[in-house]
Amino acid sequence: MMNMVALMGRLTYDPELRTTPTGVSVLRFQVACDRNYQKSGAERQADFIDCVAWRQTAEFISRYFHKGSMIAVEGAIQTQNYTDKDGKQRKSVEVVANNVSFCGSRNENGGAPAPQGRNNNFSQPAPSYASADSSDFEEIVDDDDLPF
Repeated sequence: MMNMVALMGRLTYDPELRTTPTGVSVLRFQVACDRNYQKSGAERQADFIDCVAWRQTAEFISRYFHKGSMIAVEGAIQTQNYTDKDGKQRKSVEVVANNVSFCGSRNENGGAPAPQGRNNNFSQPAPSYASADSSDFEEIVDDDDLPF
């Protein structure tokens, strides 16, 4: 069996990080995804998909995304049955985000900075190792005692 979802769209509102009573970070958000087809003479339609993120994923979204940001979400669909205040049986469907990524240009995302520990200067090319010398490498002692 397989339950995998991949979405790319824009956040419909500013995400708000919350914490459960046990201290676990949780964040609910909604992604607007344009449909691939459009009736002639009609406006383009979009689907608004409810999502939830937990722990570090929730904290990452809270820190780097805001309303209108392009986001790619990988996760799984989760359904829940409940009874509303009028006593009617209802079903909710949401995507539990396992992994999220930036999409679009940096300006499109409001100039969101790269996560800490990554190169924040996108205008410089990656370093070239074509001119490396032997001091750039460490010698590995081959004692024929491999760990595998």
